[in-house]
Amino acid sequence: MAVAIVAVGVVLLVAVVGLLVLDRRRRAATDQCADLETELERMRARAVASATHATALREALDAIPLGVIIGDRTGTVIYRNPAAALFLDARHGEALVEVAIRELIGDAIQGERTSRSLELFGPPRRVLEVQAVPLGDAGTGAGTGGLIVVEDVSDRRRLEAIRRDFVANISHELKTPVGALGLLAETLLGEDDPEVTHPLAERMVAEAFRVNRTIDDLLELSRIEAGEAPVRQPVLVQQVLDGAADRIRPAATLRSIEVVVEPGPLGLTVMGDRRQLVSAMFNLLDNAVKYSEPDHVVTLRSSAVCAEDGSAWAELAVVDQGMGIPARDLERVFERFYRVDRARSRGTGGTGLGLAIVRHVAGNHHGDVSVESQEGSGSTFRLRLPAALANEEAQAG
Repeated sequence: MAVAIVAVGVVLLVAVVGLLVLDRRRRAATDQCADLETELERMRARAVASATHATALREALDAIPLGVIIGDRTGTVIYRNPAAALFLDARHGEALVEVAIRELIGDAIQGERTSRSLELFGPPRRVLEVQAVPLGDAGTGAGTGGLIVVEDVSDRRRLEAIRRDFVANISHELKTPVGALGLLAETLLGEDDPEVTHPLAERMVAEAFRVNRTIDDLLELSRIEAGEAPVRQPVLVQQVLDGAADRIRPAATLRSIEVVVEPGPLGLTVMGDRRQLVSAMFNLLDNAVKYSEPDHVVTLRSSAVCAEDGSAWAELAVVDQGMGIPARDLERVFERFYRVDRARSRGTGGTGLGLAIVRHVAGNHHGDVSVESQEGSGSTFRLRLPAALANEEAQAG
C-alpha cells in the first residue's frame, strides 16, 4: 500500500514537473512568437518605407528635365525617366543620342567615367552632353551597373557665345576711341599752332563723347536687363513720342533731317515705365537719323490695333527714308553690337546697343518690336505694347 502511494506521488511529481516545463516552453514560445511578430512588423514598416522612398525617388527622377538612364551590370537598361524615353523612338539627329547611351553604358559598367558631346543640327539646333558614371566599385568586380545622364546644354553654350562676343565687342568699342584719344593727346603735346591744335581738340572731344555714349548705353541696357518689373503707371503714347522726338531733334538738326510727330488716337495709353518707353523710342529714332541722308524726313506715328483674340494694342512706329536693311539682316538687327554696315556705323558713331535696348524694353512691357525694310526704300520699326484698359488706368490713378 505504501509503495503504491509513493509511486502515485512520484507520478504526480513527474506530471507537475512536466507541466511546469511545458508551461515554461509555452511561455518561451509565446515570447518568441511575440518577438517574431514584432520583427515582422518592423520588416513590414521598413518595406513600406523603402517602397515610399523608391516611389519618391522615381517621381523625383521622372520630374527632372535631365535624361536619366540606369543599366545593370550586364548593360541592360532597368530604368529610364520620361526625358530619356524620348530618345527611344527618335529619328534623325536624336537617334544618335540613343546610340551614345548604349555605348556609354558599356563604358560605365567597365568602371569608366566618360562623356560625349553631341551637336544636333535640328531644327532647332541643339547641343547635348551625355555622361556615364559607374555604379558600385566596378574596378574590383563589385560594380552594380552604370548611370547615364543626358543634359541639353544648348542655352548654356549660347550664353557662353554671347558673353564671349559681348566682351570682344565692348573691348573693341572702347579700345578704338581710347586709342584715338591717346594718339591725339600725344600729337597735341608736340603742337603749338592753334590751327593744328584746335581740330585735334575737337576730335578728342568727339572721341570722348563716343566713349561716354557707349558707357551710357551699357548702363541703360544693364538696368533694363536686371529683370525688375517696370513701374506700372498709365503713360500717354503721344507723350512718349513727343519726349523721344525732343531728345533726338538736336542731332537731327545737325544732319539736316526733319523729325515729324503725327497726331495719334486721342487718349491712347499704355501701362508701364515712361522713362524706359521714351528711351526705346529715342533709340529707334537715333537709328533712323543716323542711317538717313540730309533733307530726309523721319516720322513717328501711333495707332490702336485690335488683335484676332480681341486684345487691344498700342503700336508706336518710326518710319525713315534711309538706306534700308538687307533681308538677310532683318532677323539679327536687335542683337547686341550687330551692325548691317560696319563701315557706315563707324562713321555715325553708333554703339550697336540701341536696338537691343528697344527689344528688352518691349519684353519688359509684354510687347514686341519688329522691322519692315527694303534696301534703298527706308525702314519701319514698330513697337507694340498692350493698351491700358479703362479699369487699369482708374486703379493706377
